[in-house]
Amino acid sequence: MNKIKKGDTVRVIAGDTAKGKGKEAKVISVDAKNGKVLVEGVNMIKKHEKPSAANQNGGIVEKEAPISISNVMLVHKGQPTRVGFKEVNGKKVRYAKTNGDVID
Repeated sequence: MNKIKKGDTVRVIAGDTAKGKGKEAKVISVDAKNGKVLVEGVNMIKKHEKPSAANQNGGIVEKEAPISISNVMLVHKGQPTRVGFKEVNGKKVRYAKTNGDVID
């Protein structure tokens, strides 16, 4: 089970400010195998694409690049927090370590 999931709001806590340090945004996708996350509007890159069926014109496209999962921190009730796991009613759940609230 991952500490960060798709749809979570996270704060970027490490890296270059140009890449998004300090920004809060939503997680687009999580690659648990490689320990990477795709965060909306963070670590933007320019990619040169050929014309294709999906993109008729091609050209330079700006898109998000993955960043390390260790460089983001979950935001719960407007406050960044570490995430822990505990069992509630026989089910494993994530909880915020700052105040002990169950996240999901």
